[in-house]
Amino acid sequence: MTVAGEVRGSVGTDGARNDMARVRLAVMGAGLIGARHAALVRANAACVLVGLCDTDPARQSAADDLGVPFYSSVEELLDRERPDGAIIATPNAQHTPVAVACAARGVHILVEKPIADTLAQAQCLIAAARDGRIRVLVGHHRRHNPLMQQARDLVRGGALGTLLGFSVLWTLLKPEEYFRVVWRRERPGGGPLLINLIHDLDSLRFICGEMASVYAQTRSAARGLEVEDTLSLSLTMESGALGTILASDATPAPWSYEATT
Repeated sequence: MTVAGEVRGSVGTDGARNDMARVRLAVMGAGLIGARHAALVRANAACVLVGLCDTDPARQSAADDLGVPFYSSVEELLDRERPDGAIIATPNAQHTPVAVACAARGVHILVEKPIADTLAQAQCLIAAARDGRIRVLVGHHRRHNPLMQQARDLVRGGALGTLLGFSVLWTLLKPEEYFRVVWRRERPGGGPLLINLIHDLDSLRFICGEMASVYAQTRSAARGLEVEDTLSLSLTMESGALGTILASDATPAPWSYEATT
């Protein structure tokens, strides 16, 4: 999905980019991840952070610290600041409505994973992006890690031989405080599948190719919450390779991507 962007500003005679030539970005959602995005944008010489949006007024302090306007309405921020792009770091259920508002105004988006918390919402977001002719990038940042790219080259290039199968173990003991946030206790998007394991599923697709079929089971025995705390998956890849995954956010990990990187 591509669209020609508006060129703002110019390059001076000394080769330096003026402020109008920098990419104007807004951040939607000022929680833990959104605040990190905002700080990185603010520190990037190629970008201008034009505003921060969150429905929680207590999050205004994050905007104040960065010296940018704070909005409680996505539409108001988009209409007043007219960013080139927006980073969507809201709770999962809000990804689609925020993306639709951006698409309607021709604002390109980086949306945190998962793209949405249901298939219907994901399809709605994609349709809006096509209608608005905007570019969409989902925040699967591991694809940009040189180690991941090298792993892909080794597996897909045949250096290790023919891929027959794989096994994935993802475990992490989340503290009880983590679940004080209501949406992390509720379906459809609060469990470890869409919050955590989705990174590993994307890495599998990146390294091993697309999936042809998936069989999955979930349980909520550890905490008794609405969302799952443990799940198992059996996968068949389009290449014919077979794989299994066991994941849980209710038990410590012998190793994990988060800890070892």
